[in-house]
Formats: sequence, C-alpha cells, structure tokens
Amino acid sequence: MTRLLIFAGALLTALLAGLLSLALGATDIPLADTARLLLHPDDSVNSLVIHTLRLPRTLIALLAGAALAVSGLLLQGVTRNPLADPGILGVEAGGALAILILVVFLPAAPAAAFVPAAFLGGGLAALAAYGAARSIGVTPLRLALAGVAVASLAGAATRALQLLFEDRAQGALFALSGSLAGRTWEQLGQVAPWLLAGLAGALILAPRVNVLTLGEDVARSLGARTERDRTVITGLGVLLAAGSVSVVGPVGFVGLIVPHAARALGGADHRASLPLSALLGAAFLPLADVAARVIDRPAETPVGILVAAAGSPFFILLARRIGRR
Repeated sequence: MTRLLIFAGALLTALLAGLLSLALGATDIPLADTARLLLHPDDSVNSLVIHTLRLPRTLIALLAGAALAVSGLLLQGVTRNPLADPGILGVEAGGALAILILVVFLPAAPAAAFVPAAFLGGGLAALAAYGAARSIGVTPLRLALAGVAVASLAGAATRALQLLFEDRAQGALFALSGSLAGRTWEQLGQVAPWLLAGLAGALILAPRVNVLTLGEDVARSLGARTERDRTVITGLGVLLAAGSVSVVGPVGFVGLIVPHAARALGGADHRASLPLSALLGAAFLPLADVAARVIDRPAETPVGILVAAAGSPFFILLARRIGRR
C-alpha cells in the first residue's frame, strides 16, 4: 500500500510539473485556463502559446527527464557504482561533441542522425572512462574521476571546434546549450521513438539489473550471461542519455540525484525503483525548467545551470560518504 501511494504521488507530481510548465513562463496563464485550453484549444493567444510553444517543450522535458533518470539508474546498477551518472561518466559530453562534429563536418546530414551520432559519441566516452579507471583498478571514485576527465577533454574539444568553426557550429547550439528553450514538435518527433524504446527496454530488463547488482560470481551462479546483460544494459543507458543530449543538451546530475531518491523511496529492487525513477525524473526536469524560466524573466536561465547548482553539492556529499567507507 505504501509503495502504491509513493507511485501515485510521483505520477501526480509529474502531471503537476507538466501543467506548471505549460502555465508559467514569460507570460503566466492561470492553471485552470491552462488545463481547459490543453483539452479544448481555441483561437486565443494563450491557446497558441500552449500548443505551439510550450507543449512540445514540456513533453520533451518530461521524456528527457525520465530518460536521464533511468539512464543514471541503469549505469549505477550495472557498474555497482553509486556515483555513476551520464554526465559524470562523460556520456553527455561525448554525445554533445559527436553532434557538433556531425554538424561541422557533415552539414548535409539529416537531423534524424543526431541521436545515433550522440549514441556513438557517448558510448566511446563511457568506454574511455572505464578503460582509464580499469588500468589502475576500478573503484567508484576512480571511475567517477576518470569520467570527469573524459568529460573535460570532450568539453575542451567541443569549445575548440566552436572557436575554429564558429559559423558552422551555430547549427548545433541547441544540442550544446543545456536548455529546453525553443524546442519544437519536429524535435520531439525525432527523439521520442528512441527515448520511448529505451525506457521500454529498461523496464523489461529491470530484473536482470537486479541480478547484476549481486556481483559477478553470484550472477553467474544464477545462470545470468553477465557480459551480454552488462553490454545491453549499458547500451540502453547510453542510448537514453544520448537521446536526451541530442534534444536538450548536456544537463548533468539528473541521472545522479533522481535514482538515489527513487531507491530511497521505492527500495533497491529495480522493478520498482526504475519506473519510480522515470516518474521522478519526468517531474524533476520540467520543474527545473520552470524555475529557469521565472528566476530572471523575461530572460531565461539555461536549465543545466540550475541543475548543476543543485547536483554539485549532492555529488560532493555522496563522494565524501563513499570515501569514508
């Protein structure tokens, strides 16, 4: 009963976050009017604002928030590392760099190629981080530090390309900004199939994540094909992060904060914590985006800055706790 109430609360919070995202911005629309216009659009200016400008942005925030949270949970489970996160492991920075390379050197490439490119870049970044940590012995802190180093290197390469190819790089700014401003129905259509497929796959594989968290020897004794499962689950985590990066840019720490909250509320069983993490992530990112819109309106603060401000202290506290252990 308690778990059911937690899920109901998370779902209601996500729905409320979506409604607030539709209602608040440079111009506020009353919540009652927002709900009415959402279901029964008319020719008013408020209806146009909701359905043309804010609804695709809100749906992208809901999807990307859920995807980043589930990505973090999968990566933490498969690596048995509570510090794992798409941003900390360099996946987001690698994905953003890959998109920039695509835009600069293959300007004729369709926008539909952004997610595969981000997936490739994020996967290579994750492999580089794991390879660097493995060379000196993998521990949670060493893997996190290796990921931060890879992310810094990818970030430096991104800035270098922006400086060297300033005119060509303009087409990738939306993928590098860590913001939801100006997102369109077209962008939602391009990324939604990837993110929905990744979320569905994660739900199906949640029991296998449970087995992997028991350790290599125990998992094999239970009949698990650990290498295959680890590869598939890691690939899903990278895909979810890459799909999010391709449409909202690198927004760090969502995949670190939300999974820990989901496990605290729903327990360690991924069959429960994974869907709960998706709901909490779907609430977290739209609410952060609302705060980014209203904190300095009519100007907009990039949502990545606000999330980083909240996530950095959390990461430091978590790293200190693990270091003491």
